[in-house]
Amino acid sequence: MRQLKELVRKNIWALKPYSSARDEYSGHVAHVFLDANENPYNGPYNRYPDPLQHEVKDALSRIKGVSSDCIFLGNGSDEAIDLVFRCFCEPGIDNVVAIEPTYGMYKVCADINGVEYRPVLLDANYCMSSSAVLSACDKYTKVVWICSPNNPCGNDIDREEIKKVIEGFSGIVVIDEAYSDFSAQKTFRAELDAYPNIVILNTMSKAWGCAAIRLGMAFASKEIIGIFNKVKYPYNVNLMTQQKALEILQANADVCHWVNILLEERHRVIAAFKELPICVKTFPTSANFFLAKVSDAQGIYDYLVDKGIIVRNRTNVQLCDNCLRITIGTRTENNELLGALRTYTANN
Repeated sequence: MRQLKELVRKNIWALKPYSSARDEYSGHVAHVFLDANENPYNGPYNRYPDPLQHEVKDALSRIKGVSSDCIFLGNGSDEAIDLVFRCFCEPGIDNVVAIEPTYGMYKVCADINGVEYRPVLLDANYCMSSSAVLSACDKYTKVVWICSPNNPCGNDIDREEIKKVIEGFSGIVVIDEAYSDFSAQKTFRAELDAYPNIVILNTMSKAWGCAAIRLGMAFASKEIIGIFNKVKYPYNVNLMTQQKALEILQANADVCHWVNILLEERHRVIAAFKELPICVKTFPTSANFFLAKVSDAQGIYDYLVDKGIIVRNRTNVQLCDNCLRITIGTRTENNELLGALRTYTANN
């Protein structure tokens, strides 16, 4: 890995971060707050939230097995994704490499930040070649993006291939593990000490059932987290999000139960889907969704929309021609989907 100072944009490395009122008295006990021009009424919502979300990070540290100073929390994973570009990539000069197909926000953020985006196609089974990824890199490549389990495909990217990329690339490797709670594959967040150039993304939106509170997380070396904290907006995670996160983190057993139910339903739904005449192929998945090649993706999608059932038509994504991405819902929702598709089959 190149030295962190070589990877970070020069202006970001030299940046003096905004000093918030809540940072400046850190380490002292206080009960009268006359420093931040807050209204003294309507507590607790009149006060700015903890800018570094210490309580939430401490709770996550115990669950995820990562030191709290190696955790960044943001407004969804999208904030962490954007920060990677803003911290490491010089607009108009640097580039990033990503597998294709994958989560679309990597390219959106690259375009917003004026950074060249180099997609590397997966094979027909959505498997990644580490040599192909590394061959796409040059001296201006700052970041490689790997989503595993991958979206929209659902499959785990081979762990040994990911390691080859990490070990063979001198820049930052971001591994987006948003769906890892549904996968049996070992995550990379326990290997931060071994690989100081990795950033692991995770989220409260999937297994934790908290998409509405918009809380994403990044795990990385404390030096990289320090760069993120310097660039982020001071109060990027609001109080209500922090409160709800602490509440759901205490229900870890419930979350494990939800995951087990969804895994059972995933197996049942895919088995039933394979029996439908519209199904050409279902692809292996380690996520809470599956990708299926069907006879007429647009026609089936439109039919389901008319029935009030929404799936994702991925037919315009590379390597996903005539494919639908279907999230696993409750047993009742899944049965309604399957029933509608059986009716569609009978009438077409």
